[in-house]
Amino acid sequence: MPNHMGCNAQLLEFLNQLERNNDRAWFEAHKPQFLSLEEGFKATISSIANRLNQFDIIEKYKAYRIYRDIRFSKDKTPFKPHRSAYWKRAGSQRRGGYYLKIQPGDRSYMAVGFFGPNKDDLLRIRQEFEVDGDSFKTITSDLGFQSIWGKLQGERLKTSPRNFDSAHDHIDIIRFKSFFFEHSFTDEQIQSTDFEFEIAQNFKAAMPFLNYMSEVLTTDLNGESIL
Repeated sequence: MPNHMGCNAQLLEFLNQLERNNDRAWFEAHKPQFLSLEEGFKATISSIANRLNQFDIIEKYKAYRIYRDIRFSKDKTPFKPHRSAYWKRAGSQRRGGYYLKIQPGDRSYMAVGFFGPNKDDLLRIRQEFEVDGDSFKTITSDLGFQSIWGKLQGERLKTSPRNFDSAHDHIDIIRFKSFFFEHSFTDEQIQSTDFEFEIAQNFKAAMPFLNYMSEVLTTDLNGESIL
């Protein structure tokens, strides 16, 4: 497969300049350059989708807009000094998704998992952990998984959720409100010709986690399918 991200110092340099000149006049003056870089970025996320489809099934993917919604924000800078994308797994039986953020200054990262699950999904996950938190911990503490994804990320409650025992053996994960993992990249790695391959391989390593969580969210506490 072609690599659209290899040696793409231009994207990082554009985002660097945007962060220093985050106003509409500068952006309009450099819009032709942005549109050219955006074409390359969208080719990248399409290529990554093809790689993901070698071991998963991707329903859709998108590049997030560079324009910020500033209507209710104290920060009135109009543009995001990064590019980001999301890939959604196909079908109701495949839950979770993949995320990538490109930002200069060694601030890029990829993420996988469940970002702000709805109320019903969150309760179902917590109930599963209450009954059997060991399965989740076994999968996510695997050395191969850990070497890439590290510790569970996400906002968590300071106390136990309502109707859950604060002394439960797995209260450490029951308190989470999101369930995802992150892997960081340097600017040098982003420009590598192996970058897309590495992204796909890292996402592939997260499949046991995604498949476990998908099973939880598509069954009841008795293990019966709810689809």
